[in-house]
Amino acid sequence: MAGAGYKLFTTGAVLTAAEVNTYLQEQVVMRFANAAARTTALSGVLAEGMVSYLDDTNVVEIYNGSAWASLDDPNAIQNTIVDAKGDLISASAADTPARLAVGNNGETLVADSSTTTGLRWQADFSAGRNKIINGDFAINQRNFTSTTTSGIFIFDRFSTNNIGGTVTYTAQTFTLGSAPVAGYEGKNFLDIATTGQSAAADIARTQQRIESVRTLANQIVTISFWAKAASGTPKVAVEIQQVFGTGGSPSSVVNTYFGQATLSTSWARYSVTATLPSISGKTLGTVGDDFLSVNLYTSAGSNFDSRTGNLGVQTATISFWGIQVEAGSVATPFTTSTGTLAGELDLCMRYYQVVTRDNYAYLGQAYSTSAAAAPIIFLKPMRVSPSITLAAAGSGSGQITFLTSTAGIPGTIGTLSAVNITLNGFRLEGSGFTGSFSAGYAALLFAGSAPTEVWRASAEL
Repeated sequence: MAGAGYKLFTTGAVLTAAEVNTYLQEQVVMRFANAAARTTALSGVLAEGMVSYLDDTNVVEIYNGSAWASLDDPNAIQNTIVDAKGDLISASAADTPARLAVGNNGETLVADSSTTTGLRWQADFSAGRNKIINGDFAINQRNFTSTTTSGIFIFDRFSTNNIGGTVTYTAQTFTLGSAPVAGYEGKNFLDIATTGQSAAADIARTQQRIESVRTLANQIVTISFWAKAASGTPKVAVEIQQVFGTGGSPSSVVNTYFGQATLSTSWARYSVTATLPSISGKTLGTVGDDFLSVNLYTSAGSNFDSRTGNLGVQTATISFWGIQVEAGSVATPFTTSTGTLAGELDLCMRYYQVVTRDNYAYLGQAYSTSAAAAPIIFLKPMRVSPSITLAAAGSGSGQITFLTSTAGIPGTIGTLSAVNITLNGFRLEGSGFTGSFSAGYAALLFAGSAPTEVWRASAEL
């Protein structure tokens, strides 16, 4: 019978039928098709300690003297607790296992006592992951509203590039609560409306130049963005250009086509992935203005077929928001480059700054009866010594001049110029004034009544 234990058979010993039944038949793992077959086969010989395997349930059971019982530990975590690839086993209380469903691509696991399992998935908002600056179009120092002009900046760090037909770039504002990402209340988005293109050289695109061609070189890169069409199902083509700068003998531009997205009339997120070529063996220009250009095409003639996947010319109005460029093959949840509005503005000011009548006060000094100067310190250090644009000289609306406590506004307004320009600031000089300035006295830079630009500085790529 089962439970007879172990018997050592010696040479010449006689193996009886009872011993075969006791030591072999009743103490092995017996295999049956199902429980019914087992009941039939073991009728009359069932004994405590017998072990069986059932084909239909793939379960090993032991007879405990009164019933068949599974050998599985009832307290063990069962396979059925997980439902999908990536599910995790956590706990909802002491001795209480629970399933945590798999998160989204790129999310990280954080502790959260308010959830059932004490854990939750969270988007990765690590600063610097998104190489695009101002990807949500929140910063608009130029007060961009609408333009059809090619080669100018619109929302900070983004520029226009169009040839042929009429291409209109327009700043739009989300209705509160209508931004495409739940939990991320975007403010602005960009519309690009293209009509009348037909030539092989025609294009319509927006682009951002990312400082340094070393960025993401020889890496898998994913570009993602939210977009929608006003009507139909137009496409967007995406490329990155590796530009090695100017000065000396830099290497030629390398164009990498990433792919296309076919849009609908509802906001949706799209992503394309490719590998940026290595820059090994390339030569940089001597000026230090090398960069990556991330290009989003909404229309392109046949001259650009190899760069746009044969996108073709299109008549369409396409909206963009939430542009992201990152290392890796997965489009992680969108975040700006810094994750904060103040941080994003600081990055934008590396390339462009503007000061208006409402946010300045510059105290200088008269250094003769007809001349004065004031030191100007930039709000943030700039990429390189920038180009400076000053408001017109004068005391009228939208103009600037110097005045002193002794002379007030000069009788004759002279000329203004920016000199000694560095990446940290410049010297604003005024000369040719009349009105009896007194050398050595303080001179205040004065702006006319209308809120207007006092100066702007550009160090864009």
